[in-house]
Amino acid sequence: MGCLLSTPEVAGGARRRPRNIGEVVVFVPGLRIPRPLDFAQPLGDGLSKSLVERLSALRTRIEVMAGQEAPMTTKPRRTATQHGLMTLRLSLQALEDYLPVLLGLVENGIYISNWLKHNLRFCWINQEDDVEETTMSDSWYEVLSVLHLMAVLLLSQANLLLLPNKFTSGYQSTALEDCKRASIDIFLKAAGYLDFAVQKVLPQLPLELRNDLPLDLSEGVLKALCLQALGQGVEIQLGMAIDSIKATLAVKRRLACEMVKYWHQAEEYIKDLPLANGWGEKHKLFIQWKHIEAKAIAYYLHGLILEEGNTSAGIAAAALQAAEEYLKESKMACDSFHVTLPSSRNPAPWGASKYLAERIPKDISSKTINWDSQKHEMIKHVAPALPDFVLSLKPDEYQLPSTDPSWNDLQAQNVVPTK
Repeated sequence: MGCLLSTPEVAGGARRRPRNIGEVVVFVPGLRIPRPLDFAQPLGDGLSKSLVERLSALRTRIEVMAGQEAPMTTKPRRTATQHGLMTLRLSLQALEDYLPVLLGLVENGIYISNWLKHNLRFCWINQEDDVEETTMSDSWYEVLSVLHLMAVLLLSQANLLLLPNKFTSGYQSTALEDCKRASIDIFLKAAGYLDFAVQKVLPQLPLELRNDLPLDLSEGVLKALCLQALGQGVEIQLGMAIDSIKATLAVKRRLACEMVKYWHQAEEYIKDLPLANGWGEKHKLFIQWKHIEAKAIAYYLHGLILEEGNTSAGIAAAALQAAEEYLKESKMACDSFHVTLPSSRNPAPWGASKYLAERIPKDISSKTINWDSQKHEMIKHVAPALPDFVLSLKPDEYQLPSTDPSWNDLQAQNVVPTK
């Protein structure tokens, strides 16, 4: 069983607390950063010098790159840059290079003894937990931390891709469409890392350690972040459908209703967690905002379809009125999210958000009953139920890579450290 050490946040600690993170399309929690670890001291007597040096070099590379990327991730940015995207890709590559070598430490009874496996102390700086850093000596905690960081870096990459993209001026329309398609693939890949972490890695940790994980790595936050990635992927699909003359109203409604379900599930997982500090509170507010915004779009499209059908005018009007009420709520939720530290702001509206802001106020005023403004809860209560569609986007399937061949020489023996 691994041991645990948590350090409360102290003034002047290593955890960075930015005050402004600029424009946000994709919410990205602050990066968890690994603390330096000397593999030679605990492993020097049990493993070859070359293997220990390789583990140390690969992890040190991550420590340096994550430490450099963290302030860049939270630095206000208005546009994507080739340099920013490249540094994110290099950080991801560093993690992917480290993971196969790290896996030699978690294979039970094949490569090294349990004593040796749990003789390490992996320490990471948290962002969403009140505890500044968490140390555990179970190597599965390190694997979980690596997968979480890989997912967060991908979300940061998607955010950069979807910001106004001035370095592509001259062919911006085509480049933006390419960025949208690329971001969907990125969202599914990030969701795959997080889904695997929940389904396959968390169960490897003893229950007492799972209970002591920081909120950043809790099952609820990991599931919410996974569903957020899927929800934002559908949001991009919906925006592309809105811009397409070939997409029918029924297709747009289906995507909007799916988006509501993803955000609803995300909010269910995160709403009762004690996320009280800046990043954690902001994470909750982002999911609440996107859930309400998705309802506004879904009810608007549903109302338009009801108008076209044989449904009574009153039911269609109720759906459209609910859309207007959810739009008002979403604006307030958006403001609450952006003013919460670290403060942020919306980029120029586009896609589904632009459609929401432009079409609903214009269309609904002429089609709905003049309800008393004090009866907004009643309006939502009498609105017809949204259609229930099967969710189409799934996380990419992910499997841990094969253990690095550098461990092959140890497969035939159970290495026990000398005493």
